[in-house]
Amino acid sequence: MSASAADREPGTPLDNAMEEISDPICTGESSKHDSALCLGNSEIKSRAVVKYSAAPPPTSYALLQEKTDLKLPPANWLRESPQLGSAGTTVLGSSSKSKPFSSFGMAYDFIDCIGDDVDVVSDSENIKKLLKIPYSKSHVSMAVHRVGRTLLLDELDIQELFMKSSQTGDWTWLKEFYQRLIDQKWQRKKKSKEHWYQKAILSKFLYYSINGDGAAEPVSDNLNEGDKENEAEEFSSSWPTAFTSTPPDTEESDAPKQESVPVDSQFALGQVTSVPKEQNLPTLFNEGENSQGLRNDFVRNIMWTFEDIHMLVGSNMPIFGGGRYPAVSLRLRDNNKPINILTGIDYWLDNLMCNVPELVMCFHVNGIVQKYEMIKTEDIPHLENSTFSTRVVKDIAQNILSFLKSNCTKEGHTYWLFKASGSDFVKLYDLTTLCEEAEEEKCQNPFTLPVAVLLYKVASNLMLKARQNRKHYGTIRTLLLNCVKLLDQERHPQIIASAAYMLSELFQLDEPPEEDGGESLRAGGSEDSYSDEDREEEEEEEEELTEDSDENSSYSNCSTPQDDSKAVAVIRSVGELSVPEKYKSTHLIRPNGAFPISQDKEERCRHVLNYVLKGLKAVDGSIKKESDLPAADPNTPIPLKYEDRNAVRGCAAEKGISLLLERVGPLQVDQKLPTRSGMIPCSWQHRMKLQLFLKASKAYFVLSDAATNLLKYGRALRYIKLSLQCYDAYCSVSCTLHPQVLQFHSQCLSLCGDIQLMLAQNANNRAAYLEEYSYQTKEDQEILHSLHRESSCQAFSMATDLSMDPEYQLFISSKCYEAVYELLVTEALKDDSSDQLAQVLKRLGNIRNEMGVFYMNQAAAMQTEKEVKKAVSIAEQELWKKSFAFFEKGMKDFEAIRDHTNTALLLCNTGRLMRICAQAHCAVSADQSRGEFSPEEALYYNKAIDYYLRAMKSLAGRENHPAVWDSVNWELSTTYFTLATLLQDYAPLSRKAQEQIEREVTEAMMKSLKYCDLQTESARQPLYQYRAATIHHRLASMYHSCFRNQVGDEHLRKQHRSLAELHYSKAVCLFLSLKDAPCELLRTLLERVAFAEFTMVRAAALVS
Repeated sequence: MSASAADREPGTPLDNAMEEISDPICTGESSKHDSALCLGNSEIKSRAVVKYSAAPPPTSYALLQEKTDLKLPPANWLRESPQLGSAGTTVLGSSSKSKPFSSFGMAYDFIDCIGDDVDVVSDSENIKKLLKIPYSKSHVSMAVHRVGRTLLLDELDIQELFMKSSQTGDWTWLKEFYQRLIDQKWQRKKKSKEHWYQKAILSKFLYYSINGDGAAEPVSDNLNEGDKENEAEEFSSSWPTAFTSTPPDTEESDAPKQESVPVDSQFALGQVTSVPKEQNLPTLFNEGENSQGLRNDFVRNIMWTFEDIHMLVGSNMPIFGGGRYPAVSLRLRDNNKPINILTGIDYWLDNLMCNVPELVMCFHVNGIVQKYEMIKTEDIPHLENSTFSTRVVKDIAQNILSFLKSNCTKEGHTYWLFKASGSDFVKLYDLTTLCEEAEEEKCQNPFTLPVAVLLYKVASNLMLKARQNRKHYGTIRTLLLNCVKLLDQERHPQIIASAAYMLSELFQLDEPPEEDGGESLRAGGSEDSYSDEDREEEEEEEEELTEDSDENSSYSNCSTPQDDSKAVAVIRSVGELSVPEKYKSTHLIRPNGAFPISQDKEERCRHVLNYVLKGLKAVDGSIKKESDLPAADPNTPIPLKYEDRNAVRGCAAEKGISLLLERVGPLQVDQKLPTRSGMIPCSWQHRMKLQLFLKASKAYFVLSDAATNLLKYGRALRYIKLSLQCYDAYCSVSCTLHPQVLQFHSQCLSLCGDIQLMLAQNANNRAAYLEEYSYQTKEDQEILHSLHRESSCQAFSMATDLSMDPEYQLFISSKCYEAVYELLVTEALKDDSSDQLAQVLKRLGNIRNEMGVFYMNQAAAMQTEKEVKKAVSIAEQELWKKSFAFFEKGMKDFEAIRDHTNTALLLCNTGRLMRICAQAHCAVSADQSRGEFSPEEALYYNKAIDYYLRAMKSLAGRENHPAVWDSVNWELSTTYFTLATLLQDYAPLSRKAQEQIEREVTEAMMKSLKYCDLQTESARQPLYQYRAATIHHRLASMYHSCFRNQVGDEHLRKQHRSLAELHYSKAVCLFLSLKDAPCELLRTLLERVAFAEFTMVRAAALVS
């Protein structure tokens, strides 16, 4: 064996002064050290790593002089001694019995190890007792719990349990079952005087061994037994880190204080690490003295690997330095009693677990020291009268582990491993199932709470890892479901609410799940663990080879199994455990069954909302009723908030943004006062509700977004309304709003704006949208009921109402986007929202364009519906102003983000508005016929041309956005053509000369012709060709007319003749290329013939 003691695991933080001292069984080294024990031709692999130690470095022990009387107490007897730990107080019977739930105390402290890395967590005494089953006649009674591949083993003291049940009335079903099992009435047997005498002798020996320097204080004569018990009890609870920070009076406080546990920002019970940090864990439990049993009371916790079995064991064995090795264990033996096989296995396993290479044996006769003897650990199996095979012990360990793993298959269930005194049968019972059959309430089961908390803590720890790797999701879900199944909501609402929130966190709302993201899981139940005080040590077991110990007479001999039908599994003979590989574990840790992650977003969100609702119910049920709340201070005014919703609705247009931003900040109320439901600020209920409200809001947001993508706008509006109601309730109880929450709020308002815009654009389906909007599930109703306990949830009603008026819907959409913009430019968000701000400005520009188009179309419709062309009405002018204002605002929004394409589109729309204004100013004569082309018409057409030219300048070229460029180009050509046509057809001869009008017509026609794109192949190419042909035809006709009517200037007439001929020629060519303009072609040809005829006649007249 290695010469070093067990090694401390590097990197494990130590939390107090005692831990900062080097390992109690090391020589100051902090590196890991493997050790292998070689026995003859075989080798037993054993490796021990100290995970935690409260003991100081090992000190040398004092060799007692021969004839020292151990019956006399040393001066330092029962004084607190870090060298001995709790072992020195054995006289009180408290050291060899671990506290109830001792394995849970270790599991809580080393939560990283639970589930996958460790096979067994238990007190070292329980491990030794199991490995001695084939050699011992004594009873075995242990509670077994499974978490993943880890088994937690605790002594199940039936005597102690039944003593308590006789007072409380609980567990009567188990008492009756046990009496049937052993076929004898249960009775408790007291310890013998010899038992206590041996305990006292051992305790005095250990204190003598550390008192070599004589520095210990003498014990006073009046130290009575009660004083000893008080001192021993005080010392026995000296676990230095994890659970002693809570003062004793806290544990005696009332239940509500014990229920108050800090809630972490991510998970309500706090993040769990392998280092003991859960200072307030005992306050989770309202189980009286059981809360004390959840402490890790061992002097050291060791990760022991025995062959291929990984065990986390707790040990209180005192370790001393001295001799050739840095660590030895001290043992006291009666010289008249030889060391038997049970004692040998006991000593050997203790030294293996603690990696102690030597054992120092002190022999005495009637308490008088005789001699010392030093034995190497590897020699213990070969001692006279104590010979045993280490290989057989290894086989026993592997068989017991395989037996338990094969049959303790349900996570959370409490199993009972029982062997009656003197029996060869070892039976395993599922106490959880037996309890259910007995119809006893689960709250009466003392195993329930520790197991549930352990399942929760393991899940919470895995949740931290799951952020990088989703393979743990299936495991987490199973653990949490079993945890919730175990607990009564009225008694443990905090754990249930926290577990429900974590379950909701498993379903990713913001991204699609990975195909291999799930992990197989099983749909099993989950119940609790009980590990009462450990049994007395093996002093009596040494006599069991010849006769049964009177200490265990209450566990009657049982040669045949009386109730095998109730047992999950039975080992028919303890001898089977010595057969190599007699039992093999075939049970999968978790059978195949994929984690239920659906590709459907709505299904995932519904899972989330289901768990959120369960969490809210747990929180609401835990909040005190109004009658239980403290009376209000008569000297403190109570702030009241009044809102007249009718007034709010009436002035919605004026208060649009302010209403939507009403919940940007938390309510400014006194945080010492309870909330509307009676919640105390900063309580666990308060923090949990905040998380659940926000989670529900996010789930509804995702549902709304999915419905929008499916074009189900009524459903989308309903979901975004629920999302904003959840957010409203969140703000009602929140003290501060984190920037991430404000970011999410901006996303909700932005989506709400999108939905209202879509509703306005799809007015034909309003009946279907109304039906979708009005539908509500029972789950939604229950969540709303919980929200209304904290808030009226009306802050965003303006934004989420389903209106039948498209104008109002566009208005609401605009106000939503404006509110988002105002939110993103606040101090809290302006530094981190540049991308989102650009998106919002784009949405603002778009909605303002939509509203501009809406009012522009209304103005055009009003103009069309007028039966008689009259002067422009005030209503029309108001519509123009509104439309123009929105177009201008939209352009500024797009210019702010340098979106030249959309800027060009808005300029194009503004140009169209100017053309509508021009059309409205059309002059009408007294007989209702079209009058001359008015100056107002010319003004607005020229303004339209200016906006189109700005649009083309904004685009810079066709290559940037061909479609928009072509559209602007077409509109510009059309405007020039319309202007020229109106000037030509309705010439303002009353204001302008014929020649000026002809010049203006020619100029406008040529500019229109300039923007006719005849080369690019597109859908508009035939239209361009037709327009170009028409322009040439009109110009030809105009020049033809000038040629006929011109008097005087012969040079000018020749010019008109040549231009007319040119344009007729071009018009004919273009009309010929078009297949659908025969009439226009014929007309052009006829006019051209007439022109030729007139030319010839004119020429003939000149000749003659």
